[in-house]
Amino acid sequence: MGLALRSVGHKRKVVIIQFLKWWKNTGEYKIRKVLAPYYEIYQFGRKGWHGLNTLGEEDKKLAEKALRFAEKILREKKPHLLVLDEINLALYCNLLDVKEVVNFLNKVPKKTDVVLTGRFAPEELIDRAEFVNEVVDMKHPEETVTTKGIQY
Repeated sequence: MGLALRSVGHKRKVVIIQFLKWWKNTGEYKIRKVLAPYYEIYQFGRKGWHGLNTLGEEDKKLAEKALRFAEKILREKKPHLLVLDEINLALYCNLLDVKEVVNFLNKVPKKTDVVLTGRFAPEELIDRAEFVNEVVDMKHPEETVTTKGIQY
């Protein structure tokens, strides 16, 4: 999100495509109208909270639809930054094939930076990436935390 905000601050087009996500009551989704026209976000996930072991054919179709949508976005909107949020988790859950994602990345124009997020990134993508970060959860409450009226 930091990269997205910096890009928007420079009036550069940012598109975020969320895999496996449906919940619209998040800050990154709610802010879309405030940051328009430089910021867009789209969700491709089945409604409800699902464990990784309960994902099925509908989730696979949504992940494939999200990747096709990303191809369309590249052609039509030509963003400076494209974030494929949780695509690594979709790969881990076999909702997409890593070869499909590599083929997609091969088509990305040089002026577009792509960020792939999510746990369990495959080695093929780690090896290809210019930057790789791993976020380690050092402490996390069991239930939803509310701070000053904001639910996380």
